[in-house]
Amino acid sequence: LEMIYAREGLSSITVNDDTYQMQPGDLVICNSGDIHYSDSAAPENSIDFLVFDPGLIDPQYRETAGPSNYIPAQKLADLKLAEPLSRLFFRLPQELKEREPYYQEIAAACLREFWYLLKRALPAQDAPQNGRRKLIDSFHQLLCYLDAHYTDPLSLESAAAQLGYSSSHFSKIFKKMAGINFVTYLSMLRVEQACAFIKKTEMRMVDISMTCGFGNLRTFNRTFKEITGYTPTQFKHLSDADSYTLTYY
Repeated sequence: LEMIYAREGLSSITVNDDTYQMQPGDLVICNSGDIHYSDSAAPENSIDFLVFDPGLIDPQYRETAGPSNYIPAQKLADLKLAEPLSRLFFRLPQELKEREPYYQEIAAACLREFWYLLKRALPAQDAPQNGRRKLIDSFHQLLCYLDAHYTDPLSLESAAAQLGYSSSHFSKIFKKMAGINFVTYLSMLRVEQACAFIKKTEMRMVDISMTCGFGNLRTFNRTFKEITGYTPTQFKHLSDADSYTLTYY
C-alpha cells in the first residue's frame, strides 16, 4: 500500500484513470496493484511517499477494506485526522532514521493507529468494477512485461496485442493510464537502466546502448539527452550521479 502526502505546493497525482490536483495537507492512498504516478512537470512542490506491506496493519487486509483514494486536507481536518497524519509523517522517518530499540514496533504502531482512525472515520469503499479492475490488472501485467523485456525489439503493435486492443485504442489507454505515450515510457525505462550501467560499470557506451535495447549508439545518445538533459558522457562525469531527474524535455 502507498500513502502520498502533499506537504508543500501543488501537485497532480493520477491513480488508475483518476487524476487528483493535490494541495498541501491532502492525502492519496493507493492500493496494491493500482497504477499511479505524479506529474513531475508541476510547479515546485514537496510530496512524501509512504510505502508499506498491508500485513503491517491487517494480516487479512482486503482491497475493499481500505478508505477512498483521495482525501482532501479540509476533510481530514473535519474528521480530526490532519494532526495525526502530520504526526505520522514526522514520526515514521524519525524512528527509521534513529533506529532506537523497538523502532520497528513503534513505527508499525504509529501506522496502524492512523489507519484505523481513518477507517473509523470513513466507510469502506467498494473495489473497482470488474471491467475496470480487469483493465487495471492487464495494464499492470503489461508494465511488468515491459520491465522484464525492455531489451527486446518491442513495438506499439506488439504491446497492444498483449491487451487485445487495436494500436490506436491501446495508444489512448496507455496515455491515460501512464500519463505518457508508449514509446516515451519504453524509452524512459531503457534510459533508467542505462543510467544504472553508466554509474555502476565500466562498460562502453555502445555496449550499454545495445544491452538496454537501443538499435544504435546515435539513437541512444539522442534519447538519453532528451530524457535526462545530459549526454551519456556528461552523465558519467556528474559529481552526483543521483541528482538527475527522468523526465521528457
